[in-house]
Amino acid sequence: MSAFSSLPLVIEPADLQARLGASELILVDLTSPARYEAGHLPGARFVDPKRTQLGLPPAPGLLPTQAQLEALFGELGHNPDAVYVVYDDEGGGWAGRFIWLLDVIGHSKYHYLDGGLLSWQAEGLPLTTEVPALAGGPVPLTLHDEPTATREYLQSRLGAADLAIWDARGPTEYSGEKVVAAKGGHIPGAVNFEWTAGMDQARNLRIRRDMPQILESLGITPDKEVITHCQTHHRSGFTYLVAKALGYPRIKGYAGSWGEWGNHPDTPVEK
Repeated sequence: MSAFSSLPLVIEPADLQARLGASELILVDLTSPARYEAGHLPGARFVDPKRTQLGLPPAPGLLPTQAQLEALFGELGHNPDAVYVVYDDEGGGWAGRFIWLLDVIGHSKYHYLDGGLLSWQAEGLPLTTEVPALAGGPVPLTLHDEPTATREYLQSRLGAADLAIWDARGPTEYSGEKVVAAKGGHIPGAVNFEWTAGMDQARNLRIRRDMPQILESLGITPDKEVITHCQTHHRSGFTYLVAKALGYPRIKGYAGSWGEWGNHPDTPVEK
């Protein structure tokens, strides 16, 4: 039985500290090269956030190629018994996107360190500059469609009573005042709740405790299919993570996000 099996998806620094020596742990740092080099959690393996995205215009947020993912997860030492703990230093955007990637490869054993590097440091816990060796070469993966909404799928679901579209961008992007694609505005029916508004500034960017009530008030409820997006499915990594942590049974990331929707000739837009 795993040392992590009794824990919820979102864990505290003390939970992780007590399990740093667990053989099944793959600890993933999604900060930045400079931040990782300056000091990271003991045993953490750095994944450049750019490697979680395809990175090509107009929709850089699309899934990387299968070969890219197989190389990445091989370097991490991926195996069926692995338990991933992921963290970043921005409140959960990149870490949440990595959890979406784990869902895409069909691996359900994972946790998010609430508050990430900031909460770990605030507890006075140790950092290291030691870098673990790459674990190995590419590993075969099976990619699953369920965690991802394609543009075609989302368009086919517009107007459905059991659909909630969670737009994690800033209010001016949502309104169309700030335009960062061929078209400005939002997907028809989308509800705007900006990603950082879900972070508790007084608790080292941990997920706000009142998120269930906030989402209820917005109509983003567990009985609906929730599709979340931003511009590149980075900010909506956080909102995907929040919905997963709250046990929402039908949550998808729209990986194309506004980069795809706002640049496509046949997509409807509201302002």
